[in-house]
Amino acid sequence: MASKRILFISQEVNPYLPATEQSLLGKQLPHEFHANGFESRIFMPKYSAINERRNQLHEVIRLSGMNITISDTDHPLIIKVASLPPARLQAYFIYNDDYFDAMESDEDPVGSNRENNDERIIFYTRGTVETAKKLRWPPDVIVCSGWMSALAPVYLRKIYADEPSFKSVKIVAVIDDSTFQGTLDPSIVAKLKAEGLKEADLKLLKNKDITTPVLQTLMLKYANGIIVNTANLNPELAPVLESTKAKVLPYEEASKGTSRWVEFVNSLLG
Repeated sequence: MASKRILFISQEVNPYLPATEQSLLGKQLPHEFHANGFESRIFMPKYSAINERRNQLHEVIRLSGMNITISDTDHPLIIKVASLPPARLQAYFIYNDDYFDAMESDEDPVGSNRENNDERIIFYTRGTVETAKKLRWPPDVIVCSGWMSALAPVYLRKIYADEPSFKSVKIVAVIDDSTFQGTLDPSIVAKLKAEGLKEADLKLLKNKDITTPVLQTLMLKYANGIIVNTANLNPELAPVLESTKAKVLPYEEASKGTSRWVEFVNSLLG
């Protein structure tokens, strides 16, 4: 029987970034699923805080070279890869120096305070999905965690709806405590239309300040499963969870260990 395939679109993974609740989970989950019969692969941004030599990153030439156009500017996509210990799982890194090199104003390795976080999210999402498509490794499940991954579900369901690699994939959205500061530039709506999304796909973002919970609401709309991984759920998300048709793993269950996450994903697959 063929192994099930699970792809993690993550914002933070340890040991590439310092140990936090999010980054430790980003490492633990792929190994937990690997130990339970899944093939696991990981995507994350290649922040400048990641030591390429120590973590043995190297560029994948056959996957690099694509230009991603945002606001009429071409941004080269560079893909790097490493093996996540101890099981040596494949971890792919999305890189562009305009978006992921360090800035003096950064308050954390992720750059949660940057004014161009709208474009950084778009670049990461498009780069991840295009690279996953090139791998010819169709996943059964995609798990999106962190605000940097919040656009992936709408891209997969709308822009890539007819792509064979993703046509039957189950999408799991993780709600956690990660947040960007302030609001995203409202021009993100026009930029997403240029990406191929339609007015109806983006009505949740129009005529309001685009904060983290607003972006998460869009993320949840296109998910098959939702995992609540925070005890401090934003009040704006409570009615979304009450009305969703997606399957939900509440925080009380999610906090009991990653084995509950495996059970939840298996229940989505049937």
